Amino acid sequence: MNKVRFTLNISADRYLDYYRGHARQVLVETSGRSFAFPAEHLRPFVDRRGVYGEFELTYSDDNKFISLVRLA
Repeated sequence: MNKVRFTLNISADRYLDYYRGHARQVLVETSGRSFAFPAEHLRPFVDRRGVYGEFELTYSDDNKFISLVRLA
């Protein structure tokens, strides 16, 4: 298993693109790396402001999504 930590700051207005299906992948750039994961995994973390916080994404050795957890 592999893990990567990152910060997200997605406003409620911007999150609507994911919710409506206009954008299906969340692209994250951190520490000189970039990666994407399905936007549907953000649903548990959405509040009236959008999606904010520090997260940890766990994925398999063949780059398959395992879990997403909000740390702070």
